Amino acid sequence: MTGAIDKLFAALLFAAALTASATSAGAECVVPSKPGGAMDLTCKLAQKAMPDTKLKLAYLPGGIGAVAWHTLVSQRRAEPDTLVAFSGGSLLNLAEGKFGKATAADVRWVAALGVDYGMVAVRADSPWHSLAELMAAIKRDPRQVLIGVSGTIGSQDWMKVALLAQRAGIEPRRLRFVALEGGGETFTAMSANYVQVISGDASEAVLYAGPGKVRVLAVLSERRLPGVLANVPTAREQGYDIVWPVIRGVWMGPDVPDADYRRWVDAFARVQATPGFTQMRLAAGLHPFSLTGDALTHWVKQAIIDYKIQASEFNLVREH
Repeated sequence: MTGAIDKLFAALLFAAALTASATSAGAECVVPSKPGGAMDLTCKLAQKAMPDTKLKLAYLPGGIGAVAWHTLVSQRRAEPDTLVAFSGGSLLNLAEGKFGKATAADVRWVAALGVDYGMVAVRADSPWHSLAELMAAIKRDPRQVLIGVSGTIGSQDWMKVALLAQRAGIEPRRLRFVALEGGGETFTAMSANYVQVISGDASEAVLYAGPGKVRVLAVLSERRLPGVLANVPTAREQGYDIVWPVIRGVWMGPDVPDADYRRWVDAFARVQATPGFTQMRLAAGLHPFSLTGDALTHWVKQAIIDYKIQASEFNLVREH
Protein backbone atom coordinates (compact mmCIF):
# COMPACT_ATOMS: atom_id res chain seq x y z
CA MET A 1 0.00 0.00 0.00
CA THR A 2 2.84 2.39 0.95
CA GLY A 3 4.50 1.85 -2.43
CA ALA A 4 1.28 2.60 -4.29
CA ILE A 5 0.80 5.82 -2.27
CA ASP A 6 4.38 6.89 -2.99
CA LYS A 7 3.88 6.33 -6.70
CA LEU A 8 0.63 8.26 -6.67
CA PHE A 9 2.27 11.15 -4.77
CA ALA A 10 5.18 11.23 -7.21
CA ALA A 11 2.79 11.27 -10.16
CA LEU A 12 0.88 14.19 -8.67
CA LEU A 13 4.09 16.17 -8.14
CA PHE A 14 5.07 15.43 -11.71
CA ALA A 15 1.67 16.64 -12.93
CA ALA A 16 2.04 19.92 -11.09
CA ALA A 17 5.39 20.56 -12.75
CA LEU A 18 4.10 20.21 -16.31
CA THR A 19 3.26 23.12 -18.56
CA ALA A 20 -0.09 23.39 -20.29
CA SER A 21 1.28 22.05 -23.57
CA ALA A 22 1.31 18.39 -24.58
CA THR A 23 5.06 18.35 -25.18
CA SER A 24 6.34 16.59 -22.08
CA ALA A 25 9.32 14.35 -22.70
CA GLY A 26 7.64 11.83 -20.41
CA ALA A 27 4.56 11.33 -22.59
CA GLU A 28 3.90 7.63 -23.09
CA CYS A 29 1.46 5.41 -24.96
CA VAL A 30 1.06 1.99 -23.34
CA VAL A 31 0.48 -0.94 -25.69
CA PRO A 32 -1.42 -3.64 -23.72
CA SER A 33 -0.08 -6.45 -25.91
CA LYS A 34 3.12 -7.66 -27.50
CA PRO A 35 4.63 -5.66 -30.40
CA GLY A 36 3.31 -6.17 -33.90
CA GLY A 37 -0.46 -6.15 -33.46
CA ALA A 38 -3.19 -3.58 -33.90
CA MET A 39 -2.79 -2.19 -30.35
CA ASP A 40 0.80 -1.41 -31.27
CA LEU A 41 -0.45 0.21 -34.45
CA THR A 42 -2.86 2.41 -32.46
CA CYS A 43 -0.09 3.91 -30.33
CA LYS A 44 2.15 4.34 -33.38
CA LEU A 45 -0.63 6.25 -35.15
CA ALA A 46 -0.99 8.57 -32.14
CA GLN A 47 2.79 8.98 -32.05
CA LYS A 48 2.95 9.86 -35.75
CA ALA A 49 -0.09 12.14 -35.67
CA MET A 50 1.29 14.26 -32.81
CA PRO A 51 5.09 14.39 -33.17
CA ASP A 52 5.38 17.40 -30.83
CA THR A 53 4.21 15.29 -27.90
CA LYS A 54 7.39 13.18 -28.10
CA LEU A 55 5.15 10.20 -27.35
CA LYS A 56 7.10 7.08 -26.39
CA LEU A 57 5.75 3.54 -26.65
CA ALA A 58 5.77 1.09 -23.74
CA TYR A 59 4.60 -2.52 -23.90
CA LEU A 60 2.60 -4.04 -21.06
CA PRO A 61 1.09 -7.31 -22.36
CA GLY A 62 -0.81 -9.89 -20.37
CA GLY A 63 -4.33 -11.04 -19.69
CA ILE A 64 -5.64 -9.70 -23.01
CA GLY A 65 -5.23 -6.14 -21.73
CA ALA A 66 -6.05 -6.85 -18.08
CA VAL A 67 -2.47 -6.31 -16.87
CA ALA A 68 -2.26 -2.83 -18.39
CA TRP A 69 -5.74 -1.94 -17.16
CA HIS A 70 -5.15 -2.94 -13.55
CA THR A 71 -1.62 -1.50 -13.47
CA LEU A 72 -2.81 1.95 -14.53
CA VAL A 73 -5.95 1.90 -12.39
CA SER A 74 -4.24 0.66 -9.22
CA GLN A 75 -0.72 2.09 -9.43
CA ARG A 76 -0.58 4.88 -12.03
CA ARG A 77 -3.96 6.56 -11.65
CA ALA A 78 -2.93 10.19 -12.00
CA GLU A 79 -0.19 10.23 -14.64
CA PRO A 80 -1.01 13.27 -16.82
CA ASP A 81 0.82 12.14 -19.94
CA THR A 82 0.20 8.40 -20.07
CA LEU A 83 -2.21 7.06 -22.67
CA VAL A 84 -3.29 3.43 -23.04
CA ALA A 85 -4.46 1.90 -26.32
CA PHE A 86 -7.81 0.14 -26.40
CA SER A 87 -10.02 -1.56 -28.96
CA GLY A 88 -13.51 -2.95 -29.29
CA GLY A 89 -11.99 -6.13 -27.87
CA SER A 90 -11.17 -4.27 -24.66
CA LEU A 91 -14.80 -3.22 -24.36
CA LEU A 92 -15.96 -6.78 -25.01
CA ASN A 93 -13.69 -8.00 -22.20
CA LEU A 94 -15.24 -5.43 -19.86
CA ALA A 95 -18.72 -6.54 -20.91
CA GLU A 96 -17.87 -10.19 -20.20
CA GLY A 97 -16.30 -9.48 -16.83
CA LYS A 98 -12.82 -10.57 -17.89
CA PHE A 99 -11.28 -7.58 -16.10
CA GLY A 100 -12.90 -8.58 -12.81
CA LYS A 101 -15.09 -5.89 -11.30
CA ALA A 102 -13.73 -3.22 -13.64
CA THR A 103 -16.18 -0.93 -15.41
CA ALA A 104 -15.95 1.75 -18.08
CA ALA A 105 -16.18 4.39 -15.34
CA ASP A 106 -12.81 3.30 -13.90
CA VAL A 107 -10.80 5.23 -16.51
CA ARG A 108 -11.02 8.42 -18.59
CA TRP A 109 -11.75 7.88 -22.27
CA VAL A 110 -9.74 10.27 -24.42
CA ALA A 111 -10.14 9.64 -28.15
CA ALA A 112 -11.21 7.16 -30.78
CA LEU A 113 -8.70 7.29 -33.64
CA GLY A 114 -10.61 5.21 -36.18
CA VAL A 115 -12.43 1.98 -36.82
CA ASP A 116 -10.97 -1.33 -37.92
CA TYR A 117 -12.80 -4.46 -39.09
CA GLY A 118 -12.43 -8.15 -38.42
CA MET A 119 -10.96 -10.47 -41.03
CA VAL A 120 -10.18 -14.16 -41.51
CA ALA A 121 -6.91 -15.22 -43.12
CA VAL A 122 -4.95 -18.33 -44.05
CA ARG A 123 -1.45 -19.00 -45.32
CA ALA A 124 -0.79 -18.15 -48.96
CA ASP A 125 -0.27 -21.85 -49.72
CA SER A 126 -3.51 -22.88 -48.00
CA PRO A 127 -5.96 -25.07 -49.97
CA TRP A 128 -8.83 -22.77 -48.93
CA HIS A 129 -9.69 -19.81 -51.13
CA SER A 130 -13.03 -18.71 -49.68
CA LEU A 131 -15.05 -18.77 -46.47
CA ALA A 132 -17.23 -21.51 -47.96
CA GLU A 133 -14.20 -23.76 -48.54
CA LEU A 134 -12.84 -23.08 -45.05
CA MET A 135 -16.17 -23.73 -43.32
CA ALA A 136 -16.68 -26.91 -45.34
CA ALA A 137 -13.28 -28.18 -44.16
CA ILE A 138 -14.08 -27.34 -40.54
CA LYS A 139 -17.46 -29.00 -40.82
CA ARG A 140 -15.87 -32.20 -42.17
CA ASP A 141 -13.32 -32.43 -39.35
CA PRO A 142 -12.89 -29.56 -36.86
CA ARG A 143 -9.88 -31.34 -35.33
CA GLN A 144 -7.83 -30.76 -38.48
CA VAL A 145 -8.17 -26.96 -38.49
CA LEU A 146 -6.37 -24.99 -35.77
CA ILE A 147 -7.58 -21.39 -35.51
CA GLY A 148 -5.29 -18.80 -33.96
CA VAL A 149 -6.93 -16.00 -32.00
CA SER A 150 -5.74 -13.17 -29.81
CA GLY A 151 -7.20 -14.00 -26.42
CA THR A 152 -9.21 -16.92 -25.15
CA ILE A 153 -12.80 -18.13 -25.50
CA GLY A 154 -15.05 -15.09 -25.64
CA SER A 155 -12.45 -12.72 -27.08
CA GLN A 156 -13.50 -10.73 -30.11
CA ASP A 157 -11.35 -12.89 -32.40
CA TRP A 158 -13.11 -15.96 -30.97
CA MET A 159 -16.51 -14.29 -31.40
CA LYS A 160 -15.90 -13.53 -35.09
CA VAL A 161 -15.26 -17.17 -35.95
CA ALA A 162 -17.98 -18.42 -33.62
CA LEU A 163 -20.54 -16.23 -35.40
CA LEU A 164 -19.34 -17.40 -38.82
CA ALA A 165 -19.49 -21.02 -37.66
CA GLN A 166 -23.06 -20.53 -36.45
CA ARG A 167 -24.08 -19.25 -39.88
CA ALA A 168 -22.46 -22.34 -41.41
CA GLY A 169 -24.35 -24.70 -39.10
CA ILE A 170 -21.27 -25.57 -37.01
CA GLU A 171 -21.45 -25.70 -33.21
CA PRO A 172 -18.80 -23.21 -32.00
CA ARG A 173 -17.77 -25.55 -29.17
CA ARG A 174 -16.45 -28.00 -31.79
CA LEU A 175 -13.91 -25.47 -33.12
CA ARG A 176 -10.25 -25.80 -32.17
CA PHE A 177 -8.75 -22.50 -31.02
CA VAL A 178 -5.20 -21.60 -30.03
CA ALA A 179 -5.07 -18.63 -27.65
CA LEU A 180 -2.24 -16.20 -28.41
CA GLU A 181 -1.23 -12.77 -27.12
CA GLY A 182 -1.80 -10.09 -29.74
CA GLY A 183 -2.21 -9.96 -33.51
CA GLY A 184 1.51 -10.07 -34.24
CA GLU A 185 1.79 -13.40 -32.46
CA THR A 186 -1.11 -14.91 -34.42
CA PHE A 187 0.53 -14.11 -37.76
CA THR A 188 3.84 -15.50 -36.52
CA ALA A 189 2.09 -18.71 -35.44
CA MET A 190 0.43 -19.10 -38.82
CA SER A 191 3.67 -18.42 -40.66
CA ALA A 192 5.20 -21.34 -38.73
CA ASN A 193 2.12 -23.46 -39.56
CA TYR A 194 1.35 -23.78 -35.86
CA VAL A 195 -2.17 -22.72 -36.80
CA GLN A 196 -3.82 -22.91 -40.21
CA VAL A 197 -6.27 -20.01 -39.83
CA ILE A 198 -6.28 -16.75 -37.94
CA SER A 199 -9.13 -14.52 -36.89
CA GLY A 200 -7.86 -10.98 -36.55
CA ASP A 201 -8.26 -7.44 -37.79
CA ALA A 202 -7.91 -5.84 -41.20
CA SER A 203 -5.29 -3.34 -40.01
CA GLU A 204 -3.07 -6.26 -38.98
CA ALA A 205 -3.62 -7.94 -42.33
CA VAL A 206 -2.45 -4.77 -44.08
CA LEU A 207 0.91 -5.26 -42.35
CA TYR A 208 1.29 -8.95 -43.20
CA ALA A 209 -0.74 -9.69 -46.33
CA GLY A 210 0.96 -9.99 -49.68
CA PRO A 211 1.92 -12.41 -52.46
CA GLY A 212 3.43 -15.56 -51.01
CA LYS A 213 2.60 -14.56 -47.44
CA VAL A 214 -1.01 -14.42 -46.34
CA ARG A 215 -4.35 -14.92 -48.09
CA VAL A 216 -7.19 -12.93 -46.54
CA LEU A 217 -10.42 -14.84 -47.16
CA ALA A 218 -12.88 -12.19 -45.96
CA VAL A 219 -13.21 -8.85 -44.26
CA LEU A 220 -16.08 -8.39 -41.80
CA SER A 221 -17.11 -4.95 -43.03
CA GLU A 222 -20.21 -3.51 -44.66
CA ARG A 223 -18.40 -3.12 -47.97
CA ARG A 224 -14.97 -3.85 -49.40
CA LEU A 225 -12.15 -1.87 -47.85
CA PRO A 226 -9.90 0.50 -49.81
CA GLY A 227 -6.18 0.05 -50.17
CA VAL A 228 -4.22 -3.19 -49.86
CA LEU A 229 -7.31 -5.32 -49.16
CA ALA A 230 -9.49 -3.81 -51.91
CA ASN A 231 -9.85 -7.15 -53.71
CA VAL A 232 -10.84 -9.12 -50.61
CA PRO A 233 -14.59 -9.89 -50.54
CA THR A 234 -16.69 -9.19 -47.47
CA ALA A 235 -18.23 -12.02 -45.49
CA ARG A 236 -21.63 -10.72 -46.62
CA GLU A 237 -20.65 -11.16 -50.27
CA GLN A 238 -19.92 -14.80 -49.47
CA GLY A 239 -23.26 -15.44 -47.79
CA TYR A 240 -22.29 -14.79 -44.16
CA ASP A 241 -24.10 -11.75 -42.81
CA ILE A 242 -21.48 -10.83 -40.21
CA VAL A 243 -20.06 -7.33 -39.74
CA TRP A 244 -17.54 -6.77 -36.94
CA PRO A 245 -16.28 -3.19 -36.51
CA VAL A 246 -13.40 -2.61 -34.10
CA ILE A 247 -13.03 0.86 -32.64
CA ARG A 248 -9.45 1.89 -31.78
CA GLY A 249 -8.42 4.63 -29.40
CA VAL A 250 -6.77 5.65 -26.12
CA TRP A 251 -7.73 6.21 -22.48
CA MET A 252 -6.06 7.65 -19.35
CA GLY A 253 -5.99 6.95 -15.61
CA PRO A 254 -9.03 7.91 -13.50
CA ASP A 255 -7.30 10.55 -11.37
CA VAL A 256 -5.66 12.50 -14.19
CA PRO A 257 -6.32 16.21 -13.48
CA ASP A 258 -9.11 17.71 -15.60
CA ALA A 259 -6.76 20.23 -17.20
CA ASP A 260 -4.43 17.50 -18.45
CA TYR A 261 -7.28 15.27 -19.57
CA ARG A 262 -8.85 18.14 -21.56
CA ARG A 263 -5.46 19.05 -22.99
CA TRP A 264 -5.15 15.60 -24.55
CA VAL A 265 -8.80 15.48 -25.64
CA ASP A 266 -8.43 18.83 -27.39
CA ALA A 267 -5.11 17.82 -28.96
CA PHE A 268 -6.65 14.70 -30.50
CA ALA A 269 -9.74 16.62 -31.65
CA ARG A 270 -7.52 19.15 -33.43
CA VAL A 271 -5.26 16.66 -35.12
CA GLN A 272 -8.14 14.48 -36.32
CA ALA A 273 -9.65 17.48 -38.10
CA THR A 274 -6.60 17.82 -40.35
CA PRO A 275 -6.33 16.31 -43.87
CA GLY A 276 -2.96 14.84 -42.95
CA PHE A 277 -4.50 12.66 -40.25
CA THR A 278 -6.95 11.20 -42.76
CA GLN A 279 -4.03 9.90 -44.81
CA MET A 280 -2.15 8.60 -41.77
CA ARG A 281 -5.24 6.77 -40.53
CA LEU A 282 -5.79 5.08 -43.89
CA ALA A 283 -2.11 4.09 -44.09
CA ALA A 284 -2.58 2.43 -40.69
CA GLY A 285 -5.48 0.38 -42.07
CA LEU A 286 -8.12 2.33 -40.14
CA HIS A 287 -11.24 4.10 -41.34
CA PRO A 288 -13.16 7.21 -40.23
CA PHE A 289 -14.51 7.15 -36.68
CA SER A 290 -13.64 10.12 -34.51
CA LEU A 291 -15.00 10.73 -31.02
CA THR A 292 -13.30 12.42 -28.08
CA GLY A 293 -13.95 13.14 -24.43
CA ASP A 294 -17.55 13.05 -23.23
CA ALA A 295 -18.95 11.89 -26.58
CA LEU A 296 -16.56 8.92 -26.60
CA THR A 297 -17.37 8.12 -22.97
CA HIS A 298 -21.10 7.89 -23.73
CA TRP A 299 -20.41 5.76 -26.81
CA VAL A 300 -18.19 3.35 -24.85
CA LYS A 301 -20.83 2.82 -22.16
CA GLN A 302 -23.48 1.96 -24.75
CA ALA A 303 -21.08 -0.29 -26.68
CA ILE A 304 -20.40 -2.32 -23.53
CA ILE A 305 -24.14 -2.79 -23.01
CA ASP A 306 -24.47 -4.01 -26.61
CA TYR A 307 -21.47 -6.34 -26.29
CA LYS A 308 -22.91 -7.80 -23.09
CA ILE A 309 -26.16 -8.69 -24.86
CA GLN A 310 -24.23 -10.37 -27.66
CA ALA A 311 -21.89 -12.24 -25.30
CA SER A 312 -24.85 -13.48 -23.27
CA GLU A 313 -26.02 -15.46 -26.31
CA PHE A 314 -22.87 -17.57 -25.91
CA ASN A 315 -23.13 -17.69 -22.08
CA LEU A 316 -19.88 -15.76 -21.80
CA VAL A 317 -20.77 -13.08 -19.25
CA ARG A 318 -19.23 -13.49 -15.80
CA GLU A 319 -21.19 -11.96 -12.96
CA HIS A 320 -19.25 -10.44 -10.07
